[in-house]
Amino acid sequence: MTAPAGPPAVVLVGPPGAGKSTVGRILAGRLGTDYRDTDADIEAAAGKPIPEIFIDEGEPHFRDLERTAVREALAGHAGVLSLGGGAIMDAATRVLLTGLPVVFLDVGLHAAVHRVGLDAPRPLLAVNPRQSWRELMEARRPLYTEVARAVVATDEGTPEDVAEAVLDALQLKDA
Repeated sequence: MTAPAGPPAVVLVGPPGAGKSTVGRILAGRLGTDYRDTDADIEAAAGKPIPEIFIDEGEPHFRDLERTAVREALAGHAGVLSLGGGAIMDAATRVLLTGLPVVFLDVGLHAAVHRVGLDAPRPLLAVNPRQSWRELMEARRPLYTEVARAVVATDEGTPEDVAEAVLDALQLKDA
C-alpha cells in the first residue's frame, strides 16, 4: 500500500484518548492506503519521544516541529493522517486544513481518562490530568469543530464502529 503525495483521504483530529491512531489504522486498512501520524513523524525527526522534547526544548520548540510535520504530511500523504491533539491550535495549520476531509474524533472526559491513563506520558496532562484535560478541551473544542467536516463521537462502540461512522460521515463507504 502506497499513498502518493497529498492531499490526505482522511485527516483525524481530536484530543488525547479520542482514538485517532487506532481508528486511523483501521480506516487506512479499509481504504487500502497508508496510515501516517504526525506525532510519530515528530519523534522520528527529533530522535526522541514527545515528552522528552517538551522537557529538553520546551513546548514552543515542539510546536515548531509539529507545524512543520503537519505541513509536510498534508502536502505529501494521500492516505489517512492523524494530527497531534494540539496541532489545530496553530492558525496556519487550520488554514491548511480548509476544504480537506477532516473528522473531529470527539471523546468525553471519562473515556479519555480510561484510554489515556493518568500515568501516560502526556506532557500537557502531567499535573491534575482531569482538570488539564477539561481546560485543553475548553480551548480546543471550538477549533476542532472549526476545521472538521464531520464530528464522530468515540465514547461508545468499538474502534471499528467509529471507523465505520467516519466512512459514513465522509461518504466514503464505496471507496
